[in-house]
Amino acid sequence: MLKRTARMVAALMLIGGGALAGQDDIILDVTGDITDGTAKLDREALQKLPQVTLETSTVVTDGTHSFTGFLMRDLLDRLGAQGELVIASALNDYVVEIPMSDFSEFDVIVAYRMDGKPLQRDDKGPLWIVYPRDQHEALQDIRYDYRWVWQLSRLEVQ
Repeated sequence: MLKRTARMVAALMLIGGGALAGQDDIILDVTGDITDGTAKLDREALQKLPQVTLETSTVVTDGTHSFTGFLMRDLLDRLGAQGELVIASALNDYVVEIPMSDFSEFDVIVAYRMDGKPLQRDDKGPLWIVYPRDQHEALQDIRYDYRWVWQLSRLEVQ
């Protein structure tokens, strides 16, 4: 119970900056098996998470790029996520199921910058799930490529 209360406090602290944001400012909805059942987060709230940078190649861009964002597991932990699966949805209606185990096994990030520039809606933004594919041979498998969700807008924890 104490651990769940601590997660709830952490979640409220995380979304505190986004709680007063207008609906147009929300860039990520998280629902399902999380402490409060739903979280609506703006860019400012997401940027309060510990920032990480990852250099990797992608199957949809040329060369290696630098991605900046936060670890998916940090977000899910702060929101008290309990489950085995995350359903990630994009603005373009792309939907994919991602096992929660990916986020503990690999340093999967949700990027909001690429090569130092904010990701824009018309080019993979505002958020992009990025796997450290160059750091793990296992991530060269096409099954992982489908889990790179650009224009990420919603997560549902199951």
